[in-house]
Amino acid sequence: MIPPIASKFVAGESAAGALDHARQMNEDGVAVILNLLGEHYHERGPADEDADAYIQLVEDIASSDLDACVSVKPSQIGLDVGDDVFVENYRRIAAAADDHGVFLWCDMEDHETTDVTLDAFEELAREFGGGMGLCVQANLKRTPDDLERLADVPGKIRLVKGAYDEPASIAHKKKSKIDEVYKELLAYLFREYEGGIAVGSHDPEMIDYARELSAEYDRDYEIQMLMGVREDAQRELAAEGIEVWQYAPYGGKWFSYFYRRVRERKENALFALRAVVGI
Repeated sequence: MIPPIASKFVAGESAAGALDHARQMNEDGVAVILNLLGEHYHERGPADEDADAYIQLVEDIASSDLDACVSVKPSQIGLDVGDDVFVENYRRIAAAADDHGVFLWCDMEDHETTDVTLDAFEELAREFGGGMGLCVQANLKRTPDDLERLADVPGKIRLVKGAYDEPASIAHKKKSKIDEVYKELLAYLFREYEGGIAVGSHDPEMIDYARELSAEYDRDYEIQMLMGVREDAQRELAAEGIEVWQYAPYGGKWFSYFYRRVRERKENALFALRAVVGI
């Protein structure tokens, strides 16, 4: 059982629990992106099993009235086993999502996985004609070129600042520089990208900038935030009529994910401390 302290960030250990969470968030106007926790499998069996679990999740979402979709990680569905295993499982999930009309996101992991992830996304997004989205990271110096490549690929782009500790030779390291580049790339998406735009950020400054760009270019967008982070803001934005999606992980492998969430933000650590001492 997930302890209450971790349930702030994890939507249960089972798909049924995650779908219940999605239903609760939908009542507040917030849609939900579900991700089964797991990554860096080095054997094919677990990768295939998680791909099967995603296909079942797609079917469960399709048979419900939930405003929900799915996001997968490349190393979870076989990338560390082989590029071919990843693409095979990604295609299986994409075909199921396409059959059932459920949107499919693909997360982006560290820089060593960027090329194969981009190649697979572009191939499948063109094959299925959209219904798919890809995360790109503003801190990587290559991302402007990647966005130019994706400009006419059907689907959506989720722009995040980037959480991986990448080498300075390939990535911006200063927060001020990453913020500057994030704004430049967001403006590029509103100006040039033909698909949907997802602002993957909890930063009020970036969200306000997206509002300005939306008005300037008369384009829709969506905000994506993590479960357990600025949830009041998620509900407030949804109440204003902005499309808001919450990224909600679930599954038995919750401890390492919860540990990362607590380490990366001071307020999360304080929340954990208060829960432990009972105040």
